[in-house]
Amino acid sequence: MSLTAKRVGWIGTGVMGKSMCKHLINAGCTAYVYNRSAEKAQELVELGATLCNSPAEVAANSDVVFTIVGFPQDVESVILGEDGVLANAKEGTVVVDMTTSTPSLAKRIAEVAASKKMAALDAPVSGGDLGAREGTLAIMVGGDAATYEAMLPFFEVMGKNIQRMGDAGSGQHCKMANQILIAGTMIGTVESLLYAAKTGMDLDQVIDVIGSGAAGSWSINNLGRRIAKGDFDPGFFIKHFVKDMGIALEESAKMNLSLPGLAMANQFYVAAKAQGLEDLGTQGLYKVFEAMNQA
Repeated sequence: MSLTAKRVGWIGTGVMGKSMCKHLINAGCTAYVYNRSAEKAQELVELGATLCNSPAEVAANSDVVFTIVGFPQDVESVILGEDGVLANAKEGTVVVDMTTSTPSLAKRIAEVAASKKMAALDAPVSGGDLGAREGTLAIMVGGDAATYEAMLPFFEVMGKNIQRMGDAGSGQHCKMANQILIAGTMIGTVESLLYAAKTGMDLDQVIDVIGSGAAGSWSINNLGRRIAKGDFDPGFFIKHFVKDMGIALEESAKMNLSLPGLAMANQFYVAAKAQGLEDLGTQGLYKVFEAMNQA
């Protein structure tokens, strides 16, 4: 599929969405964009995107509509609402939700889309703001194989590790596995660096060594560097990570699956929210542990 032949709609131009849409524009797509805070879409408008006043207007002008918003209720509103995508798009439109949302909602969207002779994929991503800017995201896709193959050229502009995981909802289930792993890894990351800081070591030097050995992870090598600089700006918001862990815990409960490590990590991040840190990046967990050790 030629990207230049397609009119692309993009709903959600936040920390990650703006960079992801920018890659599509640079690849030759004609873009129609919407964000609740219009100023966050201004950079895309300067690149040639058309700013729309509603998800409905985006849908009416697009062949493919991508969404990446905050919470499942936002997904439901912009895709399934009266002023949403599926109520206002033409037959044959493909809707790709890249928000981390619930598997059940992804299945419902796919069913409604099919009933309207459209198609839908759930395609959550991992890699944070850095992966979005560099076009190196991991993209986990749920939906039918033919739609996935048609959308693959678009995904390849935004990411490097792209996999169809199965039918509708499977992309979201894979993202839950991703978030479960990150949750525990982040506790290890902040405790490791807090220990190193307490001994007086240079955190960047510590990361140089342990980040290249068996303890190496994306979290220590990327978010650890931000902690070392005192940079707690969001590449991914704490409030969104709490949402993700909540979904994973709910899905686990449905399967009678006990995940005590995830439950513990969730409580620490809930504490971060209670301390007013919800708009920090996930590396802001360091501040929670730091505060506990200053008490």
